[in-house]
Amino acid sequence: MLQTMTNSNDWKSWLGKSETNIALIDARQAELMAATFDMQIPKKGDALPPCWHWAWFNVAKPHSQLGRDGHPKRGGTGLLPPISLPRRMWAGGNIEFLKPILVGTEITKKSTIERIAEKKGNSGALCIVTVLHQLFDGEELCIAEKQNLVFREDPKSDAPKISPPAPPQEPQVTRIISPDPVTMFRYSALTFNGHRIHYDVDYARDVEGYDGLVFHAPLTATLLLGLAKEIAGKEITTFNYRATSPLFGHEDFTIHGKQDGDKITVWAQTPNGAQAMIAEAN
Repeated sequence: MLQTMTNSNDWKSWLGKSETNIALIDARQAELMAATFDMQIPKKGDALPPCWHWAWFNVAKPHSQLGRDGHPKRGGTGLLPPISLPRRMWAGGNIEFLKPILVGTEITKKSTIERIAEKKGNSGALCIVTVLHQLFDGEELCIAEKQNLVFREDPKSDAPKISPPAPPQEPQVTRIISPDPVTMFRYSALTFNGHRIHYDVDYARDVEGYDGLVFHAPLTATLLLGLAKEIAGKEITTFNYRATSPLFGHEDFTIHGKQDGDKITVWAQTPNGAQAMIAEAN
């Protein structure tokens, strides 16, 4: 039973709610992203690498309007409804890349709430919010993305341990990822992500119950999409991904991939061999 949330009918007024943001895909921000990923710097007129759009369009709320976790408080004038569950996770989504976004162009992003679902899971109450993001260059749709956000209860000492799923087998490509505090800090800064689980280890451990600083889910997805592009030898047009277990900033993890016909499967694996994120791309 959700203590301060009411029944699902109370979320009906939030379905279809939208907001629009406009951003210049400026060369300076692209340069900073390239430095973070240790990649060649895109110049004006170049295509923005896949998933780099997450470094733009982030709404800046005053510090007084932030919640305990560093994210903007939910409800009020914001897009997200006033869900009382305190823990927020980027759980996955799917992306269609329809037209390249070029550095130097002005892009309009429209975000719309498509679905709100309350559930009772093994770890307690959950609320899943699906947001559709559409990025336009003028009238042309460049990216259509559905993002799933999960809100959860605080961890309980007597909660049952949940075993993460086993990853796929027989990868054709494997890479070792060594997280470091500087990369995580830079990525948080460039995406204007104030979520304290990524930089405040005491908060991550003592309040949200993690083993350490949490490696960003969208950063994991970006790495997986890059691996899928490497395997395919071409640009990726669709990318469906799902986070299944957290990764941490104090330990190496691996990403893997394999191709079967037109289907490419990529996944991230924790140091103990559990599946952390899985994605399909083509």
